[in-house]
Amino acid sequence: MERYDPETVHDAFPKGAWQRPAACGPNNANCVEVNLGAEGKVGLRDTKLPGSPVLVFDDEEWVAFLSSVRSGQFHR
Repeated sequence: MERYDPETVHDAFPKGAWQRPAACGPNNANCVEVNLGAEGKVGLRDTKLPGSPVLVFDDEEWVAFLSSVRSGQFHR
C-alpha cells in the first residue's frame, strides 16, 4: 500500500475530475465525490469538505471496495 501526504494528495487528482452521484442533489448532504482522473488511482472525498482528506485506492482496491458496497457489507 502506497502512502500519501494528506497535505498534497489533492495534487495527484485533476481538480475538474471530481464527480458526485446525481442522488446527492443540490445540498450535497451525506455524499462523496470520486475522482477517476489519475492513472491507476481513484480518489474519494466528502462533498461538503472539498479540502477534506482523500482516500486513495488503486484499481484493484477500488473494485474490491465497490464489490463490498454493492453486496451490502457496509449497510447499517
